[in-house]
Amino acid sequence: MPYTDIGETWHKLFLISGHARRDPEFQFTSLAHLLNAEYLRDCYKSLNRNKAVGIDNVSWKEYGENLDENLELLVSRLKLKKYKPIPARRVYIPKSETEKRPLGISALENKIVERGITWILESIYEQDFLNCSYGFRPNRNCHQALKELNDLIMFQPVSHIVEADIKGFFDNVTHEKLMEFMQIRIKDTTLLNLIEKFLKAGYVDDGILVKTETGTPQGSILSPILANIFLHYVLDKWFATTVKSNVEGFCEIIRYADDFVCVVRYADDARRIEKGLKNRFNRYGLEIHPTKSRNFSFGRFERENSRLQNRRANTFDFLGFTHYCDSSIKGYFKVGRKTSRKKYSAKCKEMNEWLKAIRNQVKTKEWWKILILKLHGHYQYYGVSENFRGIARFYLSTLRMVYKWMNRRSQKRKMNWNRFLKYLEHYPLPKPKIVHSFYESPVR
Repeated sequence: MPYTDIGETWHKLFLISGHARRDPEFQFTSLAHLLNAEYLRDCYKSLNRNKAVGIDNVSWKEYGENLDENLELLVSRLKLKKYKPIPARRVYIPKSETEKRPLGISALENKIVERGITWILESIYEQDFLNCSYGFRPNRNCHQALKELNDLIMFQPVSHIVEADIKGFFDNVTHEKLMEFMQIRIKDTTLLNLIEKFLKAGYVDDGILVKTETGTPQGSILSPILANIFLHYVLDKWFATTVKSNVEGFCEIIRYADDFVCVVRYADDARRIEKGLKNRFNRYGLEIHPTKSRNFSFGRFERENSRLQNRRANTFDFLGFTHYCDSSIKGYFKVGRKTSRKKYSAKCKEMNEWLKAIRNQVKTKEWWKILILKLHGHYQYYGVSENFRGIARFYLSTLRMVYKWMNRRSQKRKMNWNRFLKYLEHYPLPKPKIVHSFYESPVR
């Protein structure tokens, strides 16, 4: 969000958005000049001031101590085309119990320029992106994607799901194809060259500089919009034009970043879409994961069909939830959802490790406040319709973990369960609650 009172640059971005919306074929030739000192100051102010530092070891506060001078030097280098992004610092975070996800932590000046480029690109491409895309977009989120998925299955003739996983998407996006897609809308070579510099900047892993010939840098501010641009052309537009015009029945796609599912009416269409997805991504140097992609029956007749076929009813995972076919109290079909087993296990492990580490570091009254925030955060994401049992289960598991680690703080007399419950009466933890309801009437 801008922080100045609608400065000149913001007015120009507003005009760019309007032009992009009115004329989908228009090509923008002059954009890089928008990266001026006033605009980059807003970019700096928008950054999270508590984020980890990159390999430059410069914090948000330190950069701001000489902000005017630093921004003037930055703008000068940008105008002279001498600006060169600093390689990111590579770190690894847990992805599952056996896998780790690589992330790049950008230098602070990189983040400022990345933010500026991102806002420029958003002003154009938010007019082009389709409604099926929800990830990393202004005023769109994963809960809207989950509700849309719920409404499509509930209110449309959906009988099959196509589930696909792009193998190593962020590491394997081809730079050449991405730049070709951007040139459809942008003809400003200065801005395009700057974006390409960020793609080629590389990262430092354990002291070794690694150059990047493919992929978008995970963890960077610029990466999500670049990924959305790439998938807009490769997947969203292709599905809206080619797929929908070549199927017999209803079909739709819901995408959040590189995670997507297709809802389909007929089995033959589902098989053709699955095959088409593999061919489509192969064409652009990407691969649909062979063991994590499938098409299967799902919908209002799935439970009855599975009973007749003597098998378990199909389920699928999307955005951290396992979706399954359920029925209401009155016997009507509805989509059930619960925290996926994988995510639930990861969250419990994360909570247990945190409690184990924090219990003796600070006084209980201090880490208790953080525990309250952690529970609120869990409910904020997983507290959706049909998942009350899932968040209640996590709440009870957390209580058991808190009880265990509070009793291991020292060799003093332990607190029994009744005393622990009395303690909770005086220092209550937030109870589970549904934060996001999916049962409002869909807007069509």
